[in-house]
Amino acid sequence: MKKPTFFLLAAILLFGSCGMLQSIMKSTFPYTADLTIPAATTTGEPHTVISMANSLDQGFTKDGNNANKISEVRMISAKLQSKEPSNYNIGNISALRVYMAKADGSDEVLVAIRKDIAANSGNSVILDIDNSHFLDEIVREPGVRIRMVYLLRKGAPVDANLKLSLSIGSEPRER
Repeated sequence: MKKPTFFLLAAILLFGSCGMLQSIMKSTFPYTADLTIPAATTTGEPHTVISMANSLDQGFTKDGNNANKISEVRMISAKLQSKEPSNYNIGNISALRVYMAKADGSDEVLVAIRKDIAANSGNSVILDIDNSHFLDEIVREPGVRIRMVYLLRKGAPVDANLKLSLSIGSEPRER
């Protein structure tokens, strides 16, 4: 008699914790975008580069099965690193702003900024995030547009391909 009770209790705990575990596991998801700074870019004036961002977890789009399970989606962290050449100095950029929007460019919001990039930053820099906006509607779209406005301190002889990594967080939607 004790064995069935034990298995019933274990099954309840296992299935009950799966929902909680999924909620914890799905509370953060990454977006990445590749951005290119052309070699011909002039210094001292603002320039813009636009790219589409990809997420490994497409389950939160309108077509995905989890779109209605999350709310209060906000930016958690942002990082910019050189991809090609891998030793490109991010310090060649003196300041930048990163905006996120729906694929058509609507509902654009500022998500990250860096005003004081040191000249010797190396190939990676952490950006200051702006998490004052909810991104719920943007991340539910099948495509997310990233726009980076930057000020170049020093040009490079080759195009610089950069990888922007954005970490997004959400809360489980209460039913």
